[in-house]
Amino acid sequence: MRFRRFDLNLLVALDVLLEERNVSRAAHRLHLSQSAMSGALARLRDYFGDEIMVMVGRTMVPTPLALALVEPVRDILIRVQTTIEARPTFDPATAQRVFRVVASDYVTEVVLARAIRRLRREAPGLRLEISAVADGIHDRLNRADVDLVISPDAYLTSDQPKEVLFEETHSCVVWRGNAAVGETLSFEQYLDMAHVVVIIGDKRTPAFEQWFLDRYGYARKVGAVAPDFSSVAPILVETDMISTMHTRLARLYAQHLPLRVLPAPIEFPVLTEMMQWHYQFDRDPGLIWLRGYLRECAGA
Repeated sequence: MRFRRFDLNLLVALDVLLEERNVSRAAHRLHLSQSAMSGALARLRDYFGDEIMVMVGRTMVPTPLALALVEPVRDILIRVQTTIEARPTFDPATAQRVFRVVASDYVTEVVLARAIRRLRREAPGLRLEISAVADGIHDRLNRADVDLVISPDAYLTSDQPKEVLFEETHSCVVWRGNAAVGETLSFEQYLDMAHVVVIIGDKRTPAFEQWFLDRYGYARKVGAVAPDFSSVAPILVETDMISTMHTRLARLYAQHLPLRVLPAPIEFPVLTEMMQWHYQFDRDPGLIWLRGYLRECAGA
């Protein structure tokens, strides 16, 4: 389809080329042959009178004009998507839709698992596709490649709408057979024990340590490092170690593992988990319903 001599199909090709910066990968994503993708690039070059992508060594690099087109092209495609998917109302009992949600394993355990169980009974045509929090999530959100990101506020972008999902406190967790720990913990005992800590992602970002160090100037003794929140509780079993966990997650695991949940010896800051979405979907009835539904599940 052409609009003022421009083939609108080329917008999709341009968008993927600018993201992948590789003809072969772009062709694979669009289910085209490499020669067809090269042909699309040639037509883009002809229309804009610009190289669009140039080889620098073995890497394709966008020209200044191409870089200037990144956001406008993506915005046009998102507007098309919201227009063709728009529905005046949303009935979860009959709707057929996939919601793409980015969340930590902790949020998945304490909220999304409950949400999915209820969906199977109340809205069987709806599906949640959950992916882990990772580097580049802001780019994915800005490209509307995901519907919802759930994360603490400090890790969200400032240029997209967001709202509170729930608030969380922290508790200490030890193995039930750890006789050295009574019903309460002193701050000195807390510092003296070996801790199971969580370090997340390729950048090895501490989930909790930095706040602790900034506030108290102490470093906890690290007995083990876990790759995610769900791994902490099993590691504690049959050890003399301790961990500071989200209270909801700690209580959940204490129902199934021989663990004790204790009050923390210091007042940790309340954690606020937020939901964020692309502004183009601000009035999407389905996404509005999903956000309310998740708030309900979080408060159950």
